[in-house]
Amino acid sequence: MNEITASMAGTVLQVLVSEGDKISEGQVVIMLESMKMEIPIESEQKGKIASIKVDIGDFVNEDDVLLVLE
Repeated sequence: MNEITASMAGTVLQVLVSEGDKISEGQVVIMLESMKMEIPIESEQKGKIASIKVDIGDFVNEDDVLLVLE
């Protein structure tokens, strides 16, 4: 399985996909907030969302797993 991870520490502001969604390379899947800036997290590959590992409001650290792809 492939994972999408946080590029930096921050708070999950938006989850823009749902389990089962098909995504494309470069698609923004999660928005983080860090130091009052919005940080888009993009998928580096196409795939299908197998599971979402975070909820809105969760604090994540750099390299934490956000989403798992099939």
